[in-house]
Amino acid sequence: MALSRRSFGALTGTAALGLALGGSGGPGAPTAYAAHSVPTGPPPAPPSADGQRHTIGFDRYSLLVDGRRLVLWSGEMHPFRLPSPSLWRDVLQKMRAHGYNAVSIYVSWNYHSPAPGHYDFTGVRDLDLFLRTAAETGLYVVLRPGPYINAEVDGGGFPGWLTATRGTARTDDPTYLAYADEWLTHVNAIAARHLFTRGTGTVLLYQIENEYDAHVHEPTGRAYMAHLYKKVRADGIDVPLFHNDKGRNGHWVPGSFDTGGESGRWLYGFDGYPAPSQTPPDWGRFGTGGPTGGSTASPTTPGFIPEFGGGWFDPWGGVFFRGKGYAESRRTRDSAYERRFHLTNLANGITLHNVYMSFGGTSWGWLPAPVVYTSYDYGAAFDEGRQPTEKLVAMHQIGHMLQRIPDFAKLDRAADVKAAGLTVYHLTNPDTGAHVYVLRNDSGKKVSSTLPAAGQDLPVTVPARDARLLVTGLSLGQRRLRHGTAQPMLFLSAGRLDIAVFTGWHGEMAHVALECAEEPRVTQLDQESGYVYDQGLLHVTAPLGSGLGRGIGAGGLVQVLVQGDGVDRPLLLIFADEADSLRLWPRETPAGSLLVHGPALLRTAALSGSTVHLTGDTVAPAGLEVWGPRGIESVTWNGRPVRVLPRGTGSLHTTGAALPGVPAVRLPALGGWRMRTENPEAGPSFDDSSWQVADRRSSFSTTPVPEGQPVLFADDYGFHYGDVWYRGTFTDATGIEEVALAYGTGTQGLLMAWLDGEPLGTHRMPVPDNSTVRKGSWTDTATFPVRQRLRTPGRHVLSVLVRRMQHDQDGRAQDTHKAARGLTAAGFTGAAPRVRWRIQGEAAPDPVRGPQNNGGLYGEREGWHLPGFADRDWESVDFPRTVRRQGVTWYRTTFTLDVDPGVDASIGLTLDDDPYRAYRVQIFLNGWNMGQYINNVGPQHTFVLPNGILRTRGGNTLALAVLSEFTTLSGPGQVRLTLLGSAAGGVPVTPVASPGR
Repeated sequence: MALSRRSFGALTGTAALGLALGGSGGPGAPTAYAAHSVPTGPPPAPPSADGQRHTIGFDRYSLLVDGRRLVLWSGEMHPFRLPSPSLWRDVLQKMRAHGYNAVSIYVSWNYHSPAPGHYDFTGVRDLDLFLRTAAETGLYVVLRPGPYINAEVDGGGFPGWLTATRGTARTDDPTYLAYADEWLTHVNAIAARHLFTRGTGTVLLYQIENEYDAHVHEPTGRAYMAHLYKKVRADGIDVPLFHNDKGRNGHWVPGSFDTGGESGRWLYGFDGYPAPSQTPPDWGRFGTGGPTGGSTASPTTPGFIPEFGGGWFDPWGGVFFRGKGYAESRRTRDSAYERRFHLTNLANGITLHNVYMSFGGTSWGWLPAPVVYTSYDYGAAFDEGRQPTEKLVAMHQIGHMLQRIPDFAKLDRAADVKAAGLTVYHLTNPDTGAHVYVLRNDSGKKVSSTLPAAGQDLPVTVPARDARLLVTGLSLGQRRLRHGTAQPMLFLSAGRLDIAVFTGWHGEMAHVALECAEEPRVTQLDQESGYVYDQGLLHVTAPLGSGLGRGIGAGGLVQVLVQGDGVDRPLLLIFADEADSLRLWPRETPAGSLLVHGPALLRTAALSGSTVHLTGDTVAPAGLEVWGPRGIESVTWNGRPVRVLPRGTGSLHTTGAALPGVPAVRLPALGGWRMRTENPEAGPSFDDSSWQVADRRSSFSTTPVPEGQPVLFADDYGFHYGDVWYRGTFTDATGIEEVALAYGTGTQGLLMAWLDGEPLGTHRMPVPDNSTVRKGSWTDTATFPVRQRLRTPGRHVLSVLVRRMQHDQDGRAQDTHKAARGLTAAGFTGAAPRVRWRIQGEAAPDPVRGPQNNGGLYGEREGWHLPGFADRDWESVDFPRTVRRQGVTWYRTTFTLDVDPGVDASIGLTLDDDPYRAYRVQIFLNGWNMGQYINNVGPQHTFVLPNGILRTRGGNTLALAVLSEFTTLSGPGQVRLTLLGSAAGGVPVTPVASPGR
């Protein structure tokens, strides 16, 4: 027996561990259904557009890429929620670095189609560019173009113009199918150029429709799905197709509709959004089974969750999170939540896993569905400002584990085992003999117990409402892990060295036992570790987070080198706590594997001769250590040489904090405001002769046209987004006592009315509560008294402004996106004048910013939101403002930023005021509509200004369109720039086109 210089007393629970262990196997055996045709082996290399043909298949365990098993660890992001194409690369690089091997995206029909037959895939809508960027980053793509996507976007992704067309959406109605086919033709022409099967991209899977639980058992539903399947195949999409069942319903499993004779190319998937208060459900082999058991609905295909809740959306008013916004979503769905639920999914055979959302982004302009406000942060692992959050610990550790330890791609249920106080899932790999144990603590207190595994009782501790994964019998190259109390994070070979990383909670004592035929030579690179060799087993202990920081902050890695045990390759054991695991970056290169430790992010890694070229981010001064292929001698960081020294483990490392931190970012105060009021449309002399006459008598809307009234629905006249104005002209108001205006909007809609330029009042839809939070269409009648002095003969003009918010989604396939928006009827008490109506909404879509950027305010139609607009004659004002006025007031200013070119600074605009004041603000940055603030509703106060649209080294134009009412004083109050995060590094950012006047 050999002991290290450090007392082995650190090895807690020695007696329980049983130093004289039996064989390497454990309880359990492969099931009778194990598929041996594709054995466990190395996973496929990271994907790229390599010009080579590839195969994509699957069995009941996993996807099979070129005959190799792949566990899909995907994250959802939406390019349309990040309108700066340069930043797509930033988010994708962060995802890959943190363990994701795929990105899932919706493609929103309404974002690309301003009118029938018109499609735009340029600029911020460049799908081809996004797919190229994903391939260059080394991520697979799961493509989800609908036609319906839901996604908390306007109309569920249906274009506004579709609301005014004949036909029933999401059925086999021929009119609808003709439009849907046209959309798919355009999307698929791009997708076909990026298929992984062809080697021209990394599109791996393709979804048709979305959570389609209507007409499942009806001919129209089956015919619709069959039509979409055949359409996609006819367009040359040859990757596996799938659909996401809205829950565990067994809908759309293989064989449930006609696929034109094709078999074995359809995957069943189901979505799941369990609440943090729930016990993690068993949606697979440990569950109830059968067609409603999750993955058991399709026993011949691998377990697949196309959407697993990585957070949750928040409605206007913030009722879901008690007004605390997405920070509360992130707090309640933290890293411990992710461990409990994701590891439970893994135990249940889910090997295709997509987290919705991983980066939520911004529903800018008029993109959001009625159920959400501008921010779509979602409480995701990367926040709306692209900043990594603490939630990434679990995603990072599990993602790298699944990519670099192949045993997890093929697991069978093994014999049940128990550990007091814990839920235990026991699995085994039928090829390698490795055993996997998921231990989950659903209680509110930490649980310490023992796990019967590998022939003994292992001491285990799981914090409250958390989980951990342990393995026994795991091959680590030419060696074998008998057992361990720390979770494996990765295994790789770098040069002549094998490296295994184990993780756990800070301060925890980790223990692993390696099978060694001969007594090894053990080198402790950090004296905190301990080891003992006994009866063919090397026991190593390490207190997590206690290693040498080497200039990179508190704590550090604990490293132990094992060699001379009859194996020709040394094995480096690395032990990391949560913080240090987030600074470990494995990366594959053509020359071999690399492992980098130290910086806040590793973006790229390449070898040129004996030099390792690294790029990435730091947020504080950091050290650097690099393990890699033989012969590496030097390192560059973001293009600059870094002084490194060789270490006994074969690594190169700095002697201190050689990587610089991020310099301070200074933001200017906003001032120099200029102000101008608008809404001339309210005046009786306003010239509306160019406006459309609202005189139609029928509509394709689901809202009935009131008897005796013209169609007033905005969509019927081609106005689909933002505010809409009406002017009704009539003769003789002598008997009118009241005006009643019926209208329909999305959540938080609003109506204002004037008679002959005199304000009649404002009506607001109520703030949603728990019972109405999912309500997508709101209707009401605003009744206003008419003052005596306005009751006169002659010509009169009734002017109405409706902020109709957005179209409802169509989740139940009932054409609810066609519910009327705007005025629906007008009536009078005391008289019945005949009214001739005219209507005006948004002008022609902005050719760069797109149809959702603008509504029908006068200032928008005249370009007041655009950079370069001549506002010199506007009144100079200071904030905060105290105004009482019904209508629209515009404020404009400019500001200049001078952020260091080597710094990625995420900047937001924050608005604060007395919450009693009822007013709204549309925020325009360089002409781009970055969202809507409702002061008395909230909960959003800070709006992300994406770099590219925001000139971080140059001038910017900020315009605020304030909609206020008489009932309260109006602001704005305090308006300021806010630094949301910064890092030294980032990606090059190309300015987004922002044409002005």
